[in-house]
Amino acid sequence: MKSLAKILIVEDDPIISQNMQQELTSWDHQVICAQDFEHVLTTFQQEQPDLVLLDLMLPFHNGYYWCQQIRAISTVPLIFLSSQNDNMNIVLAMQYGADDYITKPLNLTVTLAKINALLRRTYDFTAVNDNLTFATVQLDLAQANLTYQNQTIHLTQTELLILTALFRSQGAIVARELIMEQCWQGNNFIDDNTLAVNITRLRKKLRGINLNDFILTQKGHGYYLNPEVSSHV
Repeated sequence: MKSLAKILIVEDDPIISQNMQQELTSWDHQVICAQDFEHVLTTFQQEQPDLVLLDLMLPFHNGYYWCQQIRAISTVPLIFLSSQNDNMNIVLAMQYGADDYITKPLNLTVTLAKINALLRRTYDFTAVNDNLTFATVQLDLAQANLTYQNQTIHLTQTELLILTALFRSQGAIVARELIMEQCWQGNNFIDDNTLAVNITRLRKKLRGINLNDFILTQKGHGYYLNPEVSSHV
């Protein structure tokens, strides 16, 4: 399958870089992770990416420097990644030519939605889609909404992350541990009991739009989506 876009990640934290690479690759993007932080512009010129994810705090030179260097030769979409969430840094990033600014700890679902939205605006990438579909149910990642039979419910961040994991599995069982890992954003740790409570609340919300028994439990293993949703109305 041809990749949707070529994305350059300039991030010196290997865990963050690898997590983003895995997530973006799973959505058919081609991902290059910069290794030489002293010559980022050289990597950019060699790879010619469609979009750049640029960390603010880097060895040798900070993200502002590299943003300025890239902007001198290219208008490629560029998103800053930073643990600095004060307005001054955000304003400076935009003044240096960034298209967006995402604060750490990263929410991969939100980050992916912003990347895809920016790619669509820049290149008219109609193949980039923020929607996941299972049976006749649609999950909108960008808007954090779920729609079934013309009825829509809004989801909390945790509910969105849970459903994203389940929709991505397309009916296969997703281990509780994997869901908890995907819902763990920074210091917001979710344990087994918290997951169970969120699943219960989510099921109640789903019943409100006639999605009964949509999330099923495999005892001792995890959860999965029921493809026979139409027969449970």
